[in-house]
Amino acid sequence: MRRCSRTGCANPAVATLTYAYADSTAVVGPLATYSEPHSYDLCEEHALRLTAPRGWEVVRHQGEFAAPEPSVDDLTALAEAVREAGRADVTPKMPDVPIGTHRRGHLRVLPDPHED
Repeated sequence: MRRCSRTGCANPAVATLTYAYADSTAVVGPLATYSEPHSYDLCEEHALRLTAPRGWEVVRHQGEFAAPEPSVDDLTALAEAVREAGRADVTPKMPDVPIGTHRRGHLRVLPDPHED
């Protein structure tokens, strides 16, 4: 569940705020499917109380902002991830390491090319 982008607000997000700078417009609409880098998620209180700077227009969704319900796809993906993580027979495949190197975690120790 996404939270409101306003500092100090822990309420769930129900709306998305996007700015159209060329038109000096702030658009508050239903919560976007995905969080975008140049948009802000807002709770219902902040979505309804939003004001714009002087000379700007606020275009607001008419109607109620409802919290999104989890879809069947979301629940299925979560169940599959939990099932996969819980499988005991899953062993991570180690990548092939060239001869003369040693593997430590995600790093490789290579032999000194000047040493014989």
